Amino acid sequence: MDRQSTSDHSSDAASPSLATVAVVGLGTMGTQIAEVLTRAGREVIGIDTDDAAARAAVEALGAATARAVRRERITERERQAVLSRFRTFSGLEAAADADLVIEVVPEDYELKRRVFTALDGIVRPDTILATGTNALSVTRLAADSLRPERVLGVHFFNPAPAMKLVEVVSSVLTAPTAVTAVTALARDLGKDPIAVGDRPGFVADGLLFGYLNQAAAMYESKYATREDIDAAMRLGCGLPMGPLALLDLIGVDTARTVLEAMYAQSHDRLHAPAPVLGQLAEAGLTGRKAGRGFYTYEAPGSATVVPDPQSPDGSGAGGAGRPVRRVGVAGSGTMAGGIAEVFAKAGYEVVLAGRSAEKAERAKAGIAKSLGRSVDKGRLTAEARDAALATITTAGSLDAFADVDLAVEAVAEDLAVKQELFAALDKVCKPGAVLATTTSSLPVVACARATSRPQDVIGMHFFNPAPAMKLVEVVRTVLTADDVHATVREVCAAVRKHPVDCGDRAGFIVNALLFPYLNNAIKMVQEHYATLDDIDAAMKLGGGYPMGPFELLDVVGLDVSLAIEKVLHAEFRDPGLAPAPLLEHLVAAGCLGRKTGRGFREYARR
Repeated sequence: MDRQSTSDHSSDAASPSLATVAVVGLGTMGTQIAEVLTRAGREVIGIDTDDAAARAAVEALGAATARAVRRERITERERQAVLSRFRTFSGLEAAADADLVIEVVPEDYELKRRVFTALDGIVRPDTILATGTNALSVTRLAADSLRPERVLGVHFFNPAPAMKLVEVVSSVLTAPTAVTAVTALARDLGKDPIAVGDRPGFVADGLLFGYLNQAAAMYESKYATREDIDAAMRLGCGLPMGPLALLDLIGVDTARTVLEAMYAQSHDRLHAPAPVLGQLAEAGLTGRKAGRGFYTYEAPGSATVVPDPQSPDGSGAGGAGRPVRRVGVAGSGTMAGGIAEVFAKAGYEVVLAGRSAEKAERAKAGIAKSLGRSVDKGRLTAEARDAALATITTAGSLDAFADVDLAVEAVAEDLAVKQELFAALDKVCKPGAVLATTTSSLPVVACARATSRPQDVIGMHFFNPAPAMKLVEVVRTVLTADDVHATVREVCAAVRKHPVDCGDRAGFIVNALLFPYLNNAIKMVQEHYATLDDIDAAMKLGGGYPMGPFELLDVVGLDVSLAIEKVLHAEFRDPGLAPAPLLEHLVAAGCLGRKTGRGFREYARR
């Protein structure tokens, strides 16, 4: 069924490499790949046994190019040329003259094998056969083909027109010339290709799906709500989507298939699909495409979330909190100064106490500089800066906390130090004062037990830099009073932070999901599967991460990262959480990241 006529491509000064490409399977990804190819000047043969899918692909290309004309990215003449380069057919025989065939049928090995076996008897001996799988074995598909040296993987990311990453996957059977040709094509399409070996998930999905699986397990255990898990990862890590919303976009069934393939190879419990994925998939609740997954959507295929029985009712913590007018911040480091600045800008009276009056004054001077930068950038008026600074008094002793309503400790991440400080706060602070720890990895209840009023103790984990980061993890222990929890949520709202509720266990939400992902990235390098640069590029270009894992590790500090990994491993006892030996070796060598001038990369010393 020929739907479009072929354009005259002879006007090109030289024919491009892999000039004619057949795309087998015109679902969402196949249609997007066809759009990328046609807009880059390739002749595209779209093949699908479903007439409706073929028609939808033609319509989608027409709509996408019409939008490009409206946005003045292409002319109408160029649009017509693009449309003329796309032809659709119902049979694989149409691929006979293709230089490259990209298979994008559903993730079912037998279906893909049948496609490749049939193509063996149709295409030219020099035609390259590529699978778009992100979970199944490229090597197995190649071995079942009559031309294994011409078989490889080419993994685009959704949405293919926008996402820059393309993973070019070679098996031990793939000829280097085929890899070179497809890599050159990807660059010509305006993509950033990385070469990877054949293992389930490759680089980007290999890291991404382990993280998504842990988020699903966290939700299933009722540790945190779906909204809080997603908000924590968006606001705490700068990700474009939360993990559960992303699972709904990818498809719960697809995620389960990828994880099954990853687990079959790794036998890592972190890759064993969370039972909730199987339950949702078996019930047909596969995400956006079904209209319901972790969230409920306006209609199948819609991106609009609608309320359902799990949606928050707006009641928050339930009940009223205690009045807070005066806040004490214990500490004189970067985090303590940032938290004091947050409270001061919100109009609270702030007492900033350091180990000495001099340290506290230096911390206040740092706040003044920070507020001055905000004035210079037009984010704050000079009057607001002066008003904020006027609310801060400094002290060299915790005795100044006698009249505070909320005391927030922001001292060293050392349990003995924090317990000693909480014992001191217990003696100094008035009855009814809320006592909060900003720990990111230590048990909050251990701080609470250092006092005679554990019901008044709660975790209030700010993220660095506190003035800029919107997230606060609110950590209840089994002893925390309801009105203390309500108080902290009300205070978060008053300082314009987004609170997420979680229980008192290692890593809370963000670190418990972030650091296993970072650890797995280190293992990829350790196993010589991919380079630092390729992994960082894959996660930024393919996953939308603001920083690659090795960039982030060097910023956080390898010693800090190792300490958090050890806490997670000790608490959950999962072998997959054991810190990567490479991380331990670098820390032992004093390579701690940017702060020492060398971590995973080297940095110019200032």
